Amino acid sequence: MMVNLRRIRKRQLQQLMMTCFALSVVMVYWESLDYNLMSHIKSYSLRHLLPSLDYITANLTISREEARKFSNHQYLINHKWKCADRDILLLLFVKSSPENFERRQAIRSTWGDETYIERTLGVTVKVVFALGVHPQTLERNRFQRKLLWEDERYQDLIQQDFLDTFHNLTVKLLMQLGWTHAFCAHARFLMSADDDIFVHVPNLIRYLQEVIRTGVKDFWVGKVHRGSPPIRRKDSKYYVSEEMYPWLLYPDYTPGAGYVISSDVASRLYQASLNLNASLYIDDVFMGVCANAMGISPQEHVFFSGEGKAPYHPCIYNQMMTSHGHVKDFHELWRHATDPSVESVSSGLFGKLYCTLIKVRLLCKPIFINTYPCKAAFF
Repeated sequence: MMVNLRRIRKRQLQQLMMTCFALSVVMVYWESLDYNLMSHIKSYSLRHLLPSLDYITANLTISREEARKFSNHQYLINHKWKCADRDILLLLFVKSSPENFERRQAIRSTWGDETYIERTLGVTVKVVFALGVHPQTLERNRFQRKLLWEDERYQDLIQQDFLDTFHNLTVKLLMQLGWTHAFCAHARFLMSADDDIFVHVPNLIRYLQEVIRTGVKDFWVGKVHRGSPPIRRKDSKYYVSEEMYPWLLYPDYTPGAGYVISSDVASRLYQASLNLNASLYIDDVFMGVCANAMGISPQEHVFFSGEGKAPYHPCIYNQMMTSHGHVKDFHELWRHATDPSVESVSSGLFGKLYCTLIKVRLLCKPIFINTYPCKAAFF
């Protein structure tokens, strides 16, 4: 009897210890989750209560001379005549880093192949890669020689002499806006994308041609973040101090992973950037600040994935615009996504019903997945 009592007490003690451990893990996780959840709820609610965010623009406005220090960088590699063609539908700026040669090659041979686009889709798209210099002094010369060799062969690199780091992404955005204004202002649309983005160019081209037919103005489309709060955790890559940005929420913006703007919007964003403090190094947020200054709002498109990777399925490919987080599978995804048989999968009444059910299964999950929203299943 004594032995059994000891075993029971030992088992109870073990259960108590496991329960305490589980509760401590939950408390630590919930503290972080609760902070993020409450921050988003508070900022989102505030966004709908405030009719204007002009106070942000007013506080970030500086003189042109002060603003020039953020964009006053020399071109190391440039192609002023890249946009010599008159009728350019899309200028596609891919943000890359000096060391990411393989990613650039994959893009050139898949969705960024200008020759394929012109021959197959009948439109002119110009693809260029935006770069700074390698941040490590000892490696810089070696990578610069490689970049010069690469550009001599492909003629598609645009490089300035700033350090190519995460904290200089806003500088890279300023380079894109400045280069577009100076050398390619007549392109009807500008797209900015990361070099780990997959762009379904045929779908995108058809969509942009429809936009032209409907005469849309102030066009800015992508996945939209509305009322997002600044991240104040110092261990986060996206940490922004209160000194840098003291307000509780950001203006609406699209993630820098991939979005499209019309030429008139590109011009107005460039003009806004000439008088704004670009020390805010979250580039997509800074673009939101510029757009807010000009009274421009982003439009949600459910098949721009933002930061997420889209599910692999023909019913998704038929409407896909962008998918984020691709490095090794560019060629395979391009082959499957552009296969002519994809369109037949969703054709007809039964095909549409089948694809709706498939998209519900893939997109409408009880846990949050950072890709296309559930409502995309019904488009």
